[in-house]
Amino acid sequence: MTVPTIQTAGLTKGYGDICALKPLDLQVAEGEWLSVMGHSGSGKSTLMNLVGGLDRPSGGSLSVGGQDLSALSEDGLARFRREFVGIIFQQHHLVPYLSAVENVMLSQYFHSVPDEAEARLALERVGLGHRLKNRPGELSGGEQQRVCIARAIINSPKLLLGDEPTGNLDHKSTVMVLELLKELRAEDRFTVVLVTHNEEVAAWGDRTIYLDDGVLVREERLRS
Repeated sequence: MTVPTIQTAGLTKGYGDICALKPLDLQVAEGEWLSVMGHSGSGKSTLMNLVGGLDRPSGGSLSVGGQDLSALSEDGLARFRREFVGIIFQQHHLVPYLSAVENVMLSQYFHSVPDEAEARLALERVGLGHRLKNRPGELSGGEQQRVCIARAIINSPKLLLGDEPTGNLDHKSTVMVLELLKELRAEDRFTVVLVTHNEEVAAWGDRTIYLDDGVLVREERLRS
């Protein structure tokens, strides 16, 4: 039996008197694309931050890639993020004075050793082989997001997280980004957890879960 990439039991997260995520039991299979939906404040980003090792749970258990994240030190969490996780944000967080290839190489720097040939290949994979030397301000919104995807996959993650990655894109660019993620997942076999407000975006996944006030209220299987 395949070990789930993500497994939680009674997972909770609180900030002072606010309970952002109430006891959650969830399994995400290896290679699955899980979409997470809910209104603002529903707990979507909280869940993503916990799964990505960006925050620590208040209670319950959380295992990602066979690792108990609550048992890891800060250095252990940083290593987990470097070696296991790629993240695509709604805001691109590209360094404005660096070229596309340099922005991708920056991700390598925090993982191991920058390799321009590998960074070029990653950009070619996302269709930006002709924009290697362009800076973010010289790229369209869709192109900037493709640089972010290249940056997220350069270290061969097993888990790819998307926090509203198409939220600032028009429809054409959104479809282009989603098609690209679909192709890359088929090639690299990583697991995807994508947070979105958009039903059409969520429909690209294998399964959608809906959060409301920190509670998983329902889920929908879209494809096996």
